[in-house]
Amino acid sequence: MAPEMNDGGTHPGRRPAPPVAADVADAAAEGMPAAAPGADAGATERGADADVETPLVPGTEGVDETDGTDIDSNTSNTPPAHLSPPEPDPAPAPDTPADDPRVAAVRRVGAAGRRWRAVQLGACAALLAVAMTAGAVAVGALRDGGGRAVATSAAVSPGLLAGGDLDAGVTSLQAHLRTQPRDFGSWATLGLAYVEQARTQGDPSRYPQARKAFDTSLSLRADNDQALAGLAALAAARHDFRGALTDADRALERNPYNERAMCTRIDALVELGRYAEASKAAGTADARRPGIPVFTRYAYVHELRGDVTTARRVLTQALDAATGPGDIAYVATQLGQLAWNQGDYPTALAHYARALAADDGYLPALEGRARAQAASGRREEAVKGLEAVVARYPLPGPLVALGELYEARGAAGDAARARDQYALVDAWTALARANGVDVDLDTALAAADHGDRAAALRAARAEWARRHTVHTADALAWALHVNGRDAEALGYARQATATGYRNAGFLYHLGMIERATGHSAEARTHLTAALELNPGFSPLGARTARSTLTALTALTAPPAHTAPRTTEGGR
Repeated sequence: MAPEMNDGGTHPGRRPAPPVAADVADAAAEGMPAAAPGADAGATERGADADVETPLVPGTEGVDETDGTDIDSNTSNTPPAHLSPPEPDPAPAPDTPADDPRVAAVRRVGAAGRRWRAVQLGACAALLAVAMTAGAVAVGALRDGGGRAVATSAAVSPGLLAGGDLDAGVTSLQAHLRTQPRDFGSWATLGLAYVEQARTQGDPSRYPQARKAFDTSLSLRADNDQALAGLAALAAARHDFRGALTDADRALERNPYNERAMCTRIDALVELGRYAEASKAAGTADARRPGIPVFTRYAYVHELRGDVTTARRVLTQALDAATGPGDIAYVATQLGQLAWNQGDYPTALAHYARALAADDGYLPALEGRARAQAASGRREEAVKGLEAVVARYPLPGPLVALGELYEARGAAGDAARARDQYALVDAWTALARANGVDVDLDTALAAADHGDRAAALRAARAEWARRHTVHTADALAWALHVNGRDAEALGYARQATATGYRNAGFLYHLGMIERATGHSAEARTHLTAALELNPGFSPLGARTARSTLTALTALTAPPAHTAPRTTEGGR
């Protein structure tokens, strides 16, 4: 159980999804209890849904790897056309701007990074290892009439993914499904694998493939909780949090112990700003399936309410319980981020070092380490680190961070380098939007400072219309500010900080808006608080905060005392 649990608030989850914190062999041996009538749909999903051990990958004899179909089309196992596995490298979705040079740029960056990547994301490996086991669940005994949907042994063993080779796992799943096309569990697992590829490789073109795989799984076994939980994960990855909540609830109706569905439900409630409900859901999940996925969400809920002490204690307990490299890397990175948010850079760097000792290719730890290095004055190390991250993971956060580091450094060519990073943000958002991802929050955050300010405001308003969170309130406040609408911005900026969430960026935005609206004393208070909390929260923002404080102090300082002048005769 999470220590000293109470009804705390929740926080929006802008962090990467944690790996499933269960030993694969133990999870495979566990049986899941049947869904109880009227069970609480707010619980978190079980670490693995598997009842049988996953065997080794079957051979791929008879598979034509050039076109993704069986060579022998007359075998009884050949799937009908509508059930054939999605191609590993499909053409873009109908709405994808395939010939858009911006999209091509993102794909080139991602492809180049994947060519030299030696180790895939460790958390991804842990998640997929359990997912492969989950795909092996025998939902029922085989019945007469072999045309019915069955669940067979999964196509990929946890061992295959131990090295983090997600692409190889996808290939093996596809080969397995060519010979066992009615294995609905493996179709659901393949969909999850595509979601992970999109998330970890920065390639949202995988999302339509994931949807096809989940739909196929459901066509074979309607309402199977694996596919429903997968749909929830897909919706969350596309930032459709209302859809994610609906699909997670459907999965939990079938299996109240489905861990992925429970955790996605918590995430969706957090991202919808329904913090009290998310806190309750996290408590239910902790009662049903205590473990790292639940602990990390529980900690984040408390952090959003400003309860850093509880968040740190729960994450430390989770790290002590972690055994697999993926779990260790994930939780240590969360502790690093928590320390960085409080301006404790030595502690943050120590946690990132532990994460990278467990998995030296774990991208969130590499990104976090670079940010902590920059805040500590180790700018060149930070630039090199972020350059390596964006080569493999060209997503808005690290792209903007690298661009700002270039701007802050100001060396020859850095201005052009920064513009290139911001242009890639635009390219990624175009590609993501074409593949069904809601990117309005990403657009608002990046464009407000480094792009089209009017577009930033449109995006922020659209996101606020969908969900009210501290993050969307902050984004809307800042977009209004950069468009000169400070009176309107002030209320949103205050709402972003109302929960007690200790975020220096939020305090900086509030202080700048207060200054613009004539609230000078409040502006000094909040700008000072931002720099005291995390003086390196942003290379450019921190610099602006310091210069603004200097200007405010000069304006409000009392005049210097001078001796009275005397007449010449009084000398």
